[in-house]
Amino acid sequence: MDAPIGIFDSGYGGLTVFKSIKERLPQYDYLYLGDNARTPYGTRSFETVYEYTLEAVKYLFDQGCHLVILACNTASAKALRTIQQNDLERIAPGKRVLGVIRPTTELLGKLSKTKNVGVFGTNGTVKSNSYLIELEKFYPELKVFQEACPMWVPLVENGEIDNAGTEYFIKQHVDNIFSKCPDIDSLLLACTHYPMLASVIEKYLPAGVTLLSQGPIVAESLEDYLSRHPEIESNCSKSGSERFLTSDSTDSFNSIGSLFLERPLNSEHIKIPH
Repeated sequence: MDAPIGIFDSGYGGLTVFKSIKERLPQYDYLYLGDNARTPYGTRSFETVYEYTLEAVKYLFDQGCHLVILACNTASAKALRTIQQNDLERIAPGKRVLGVIRPTTELLGKLSKTKNVGVFGTNGTVKSNSYLIELEKFYPELKVFQEACPMWVPLVENGEIDNAGTEYFIKQHVDNIFSKCPDIDSLLLACTHYPMLASVIEKYLPAGVTLLSQGPIVAESLEDYLSRHPEIESNCSKSGSERFLTSDSTDSFNSIGSLFLERPLNSEHIKIPH
């Protein structure tokens, strides 16, 4: 029976995480679900994000997934802990849900020499303070500077990746974060859309600053997790297949999703049960 690894995002951004995971671990089957009908999650309350995320996780479990990755910073920030602590034992003992925040913060703290790090995120991720809280746990000596970049997601989704308007909004936010602290030496793209803008962001960074995208970090962390949890790994089917599901228009998903994967994709429309 198929038991793919589930990858969930509120929309398209999680495709950057999926792409890195698939490149690193091509042997597994994958089932990607984008809740495009209810995106964006970043502006919604904790309760709503939790409710939507739990519905999506249950749906992926029903499709045979034993492991689900929340490839969405907002869902990881606002829903993951509650699902892990309150729901898993009740709805699916033996199944697991992982997020993108923990593995990213672990690496960010190790990399910084100046102990000053920056986080670019959506309004929701920045307001949740999830990165501040997680970094404080592991690296209390770090100073963390956050910058919300609300225009970056629409720029990516509209294909406006490399033009003067995009450069203006990128330079503005880079200047803002370095005005808070000129000694930042490591910067995290804490939104899965932002890697699409990495080459433009790098143009405006001071020399020697490391820019981190989440995809490769999450992929490496997943590989490590599977090697340490054979009871989960053995339940993941391995025929190298992939399926893409969306709660909204398949035409839009195929068109915009192909920008993220840099290749064509075919999605299926589904309704997430409430």
